[in-house]
Amino acid sequence: MGMGFFRKWNTVNQPKPIPTLALPLKGREFLRDLSEYRKKMTTPPARVTATPAALEFISALKTKYGPLLFFQSGGCCDGSSPLCYARNEYGIGDADVYLGELDGTPFYMGSDQFEYWRHTQLIIDVVAGMGGMFSLDNGTGKRFLTRSRLFTDEENDLLGTSVLHGPQA
Repeated sequence: MGMGFFRKWNTVNQPKPIPTLALPLKGREFLRDLSEYRKKMTTPPARVTATPAALEFISALKTKYGPLLFFQSGGCCDGSSPLCYARNEYGIGDADVYLGELDGTPFYMGSDQFEYWRHTQLIIDVVAGMGGMFSLDNGTGKRFLTRSRLFTDEENDLLGTSVLHGPQA
């Protein structure tokens, strides 16, 4: 076989290009749908949410320890992990920011740290590993993990500048 056969085979078996008109139309449709969704947004988004796995783990810890609370660590010994405590064993100060609740469990962050994270939604997940030193997930073989996403401009507008400080529960 000569090189002519290889060249012919190589050009015949190449993937066909996607028509260029199809991509922009789908992109425009997506953007139009996203724009319509944003116009309908009237409720501020949650500052903190959780994955189904994290909610299941929170429920198990609540069964074992009773009412809980979360505090987003800002570093030092426990890195930047969300720390889970029995509600009556952790003192929330007036400067701490209340971000919301996860399955009835309040979630807080220090006000200095909040200034860096105010444009970000926290998404609490659970992964294999060791929890924070004093966090109730320590020793379970699982640990809470904070993932995040930036709020859109529209979401930031809905959130405004008001935040809740101090104990809420």
